[in-house]
Amino acid sequence: MSKPALPRRSVIVGAAATVIGWNTVGRSWAVEAPTDSPAEAPSGGAPAGSPAADAALAALPRLDGTLVADPGTLARFGGDFGHLVTAAPRAVLRPGSVRDVATLVGFARRHRIPVAMNGQSGTGTTAELESHSSYGQAEVRGGVAIDARGLDRIIRITPGRAVVEAGVTWAQLTDAALAQGWMPPCLTDYLHLSVGGTLSVGGIGGGVQRYGFQVDTVESVDVVTGTGELVTASASANRELFEAVLGGGGQAGIIVRATLRLVRARERALVVNLFYDDLSAYLADQQKVMLERRFDLQVGDVSRNAAGTGWRYKVEGVVHYDGAAAPDRAELVRGLRCVAADTTFTDQTAREYAYRVDAFAGYLQSAGLWSRPKPWMSLFLPASTAETFTREALALLTPEDLGAGLLLFYPFRTDVFTRPMTVMPDEPVGFHFDLLSFPFPGADHAAALRRNRRLYDRAVQLGGKRYLIGAIPDVTRADWRRHYGAGWGRAVAAKRRFDPAGILTPGQGIHS
Repeated sequence: MSKPALPRRSVIVGAAATVIGWNTVGRSWAVEAPTDSPAEAPSGGAPAGSPAADAALAALPRLDGTLVADPGTLARFGGDFGHLVTAAPRAVLRPGSVRDVATLVGFARRHRIPVAMNGQSGTGTTAELESHSSYGQAEVRGGVAIDARGLDRIIRITPGRAVVEAGVTWAQLTDAALAQGWMPPCLTDYLHLSVGGTLSVGGIGGGVQRYGFQVDTVESVDVVTGTGELVTASASANRELFEAVLGGGGQAGIIVRATLRLVRARERALVVNLFYDDLSAYLADQQKVMLERRFDLQVGDVSRNAAGTGWRYKVEGVVHYDGAAAPDRAELVRGLRCVAADTTFTDQTAREYAYRVDAFAGYLQSAGLWSRPKPWMSLFLPASTAETFTREALALLTPEDLGAGLLLFYPFRTDVFTRPMTVMPDEPVGFHFDLLSFPFPGADHAAALRRNRRLYDRAVQLGGKRYLIGAIPDVTRADWRRHYGAGWGRAVAAKRRFDPAGILTPGQGIHS
């Protein structure tokens, strides 16, 4: 599963010019043009070979991969999945090795050049891949974006464990693990996301009730800190860094490799859909089946009812099994207050369920909605105020707000979250409120962002927290301090220690 190393070269592809270093005066890449054309430098740099350029030149270290700055690549790395913020880098590193990331970050630290890893998620051609942040979190205006697809090796899979580079997608890992009878315990709904990308924010999916976030299944990580040092970190070695990077929004280091726990794969998945017209009954039953551990995976969503007069709530529970040992369907729905006549059961392979979102994503792509602006918002609410918040939110939301999207809404136990940077409501049970809108053409995105801010502020009043990928405008340092609460000092200390120049992942805005 390895790929050959890229040729040892260090070039910028742009105006057919080769990079020879960084112009510290003009703060631009210094280039050496071909001999048949006059020397020039993009973005205001001095031409190579001139006295001014030579005096200000900091030579670029040798790389195994490439550093590119052609307009098409810069434009592509200047956007993300949300299509709400544009912030183009000055260059893109396509690493040929983990060492490239350390080398580039060390160089960037010396010259105060911002850097961010970009997961380049998706299933299409290179031109269709993008960061899966929704509000510019992985963008790096005027800096260097690191293309995670350059680090896409599955290093090894052994019983109960996988070692992968950060650019491997969960889809790649899932199929490789299944081939050996194993499975990642907590998968995102959409599998074509990079391992490093989801670990930097937490990584949530239907297994959260049992396993926590994806970061809670990590045994160790290799990290490039903001000083350019490559460090292996775990709960027993370099623990401060380990806890700072898992769910830390890329502020203390760039994850380049991870060792992950796996669980035994089961053959089949029985999917149970339970429908409710009453919010209180839905909330109670969601918590009931979670605490009784009736399902291996448990999610839920909110949608408009058939008449378009109100909202309907769905529990989606999954039980995995092998062979003919199918679970008792009657027992799975015993004592619940759902609309019994609408209950459905679907029996499929475990892999089919894991890839269930692909068909929906294909529809959105063919309809042209995948590449349109999407003001997503993801919140975590305490169970005690979840009903209050949800009733207020649903009074504001319209079918147009969702468009072709959906609103995920399901519970979790807060004691399963073990990483301090993934802060949660201060109660034993919380609810994930995940507004995944795909608006139709003509939608007012500015109004949607104002709505997101209003709902976020209300969630905070009610003890809620946010997930780092959401589109919430005008977040201040005071907002971040309130978000991290007692952990704010830890977050600040980690930033100062591991990224003293403050160059890593500025798009999150946490320490700006």
